[in-house]
Amino acid sequence: MTDQYAVFGNPVAHSKSPKIHRLFAEQTDQDLSYSAQLVPQDSFNRAADDFFRGGGHGLNVTVPFKQQAFDYVSFTSDRAACAGAVNTLMFQDDKIIGDNTDGIGLVTDMVENLGWTITGKRFLIIGAGGATRGILQPLLDQNPQHIVIANRSVDKALALAKRFSESGYLLGCGIDMLPGQSFDVIINATSAALTGSALDLPDSLLSDQQANCYDLMYAAEPTDFLRWAAEGGAKTADGLGMLVEQAAASFALWRGIAPRTNNVIAQLRASL
Repeated sequence: MTDQYAVFGNPVAHSKSPKIHRLFAEQTDQDLSYSAQLVPQDSFNRAADDFFRGGGHGLNVTVPFKQQAFDYVSFTSDRAACAGAVNTLMFQDDKIIGDNTDGIGLVTDMVENLGWTITGKRFLIIGAGGATRGILQPLLDQNPQHIVIANRSVDKALALAKRFSESGYLLGCGIDMLPGQSFDVIINATSAALTGSALDLPDSLLSDQQANCYDLMYAAEPTDFLRWAAEGGAKTADGLGMLVEQAAASFALWRGIAPRTNNVIAQLRASL
């Protein structure tokens, strides 16, 4: 029988995960199907129960269910425990295991696809929400010089820096406290690209050496953040590569084989 996988979300119609996993399956000759399922916001546990009882092998979860998935699973990986969120579920030995592949997807895209260096670099992450929490530990595992988390609400940035303080050198601050600092790598982990709100960042944030700027969001056209970065002479990248790499990490957990990603990223880019 064909093995069943799915992504749960709300909304979910826009999800590219079914196409990504179809391409992975074709490439690796795996017999599986992967669907996108719209789940009511108060029905995650019931939907997940029905999926696994019906023979489902694995799930991805996206907004707004990553915290609910964390609470739902029997066991979590270390990186999911650090993130406090789960984006990948698998049925294994009569237990449901939760993992989080978002951070490793970002690191893989930066290091292997883009050729960026993380070790020893000064990082700024803008935003202190769930997206930042999901990427911090894998970034810290690469030994950056330090990471500054900047957020409109200083308390959230400070709390997140404290939470991960044993893993590396982190600082929290308000966005209005950034002038006078400069960074080698800047990551936009806010939803500014979706809401149309401006970040209003000073050009001095970009290192005198060529900085690298990454937006976790992706679109057919560069976001305002990436346009600002390019105008300042930075190298830029959006989150499409991270999307594919986190999916590849999930696929490898489920199927025991790592798919190639470059061609999949290129196909998705061409379809935007």
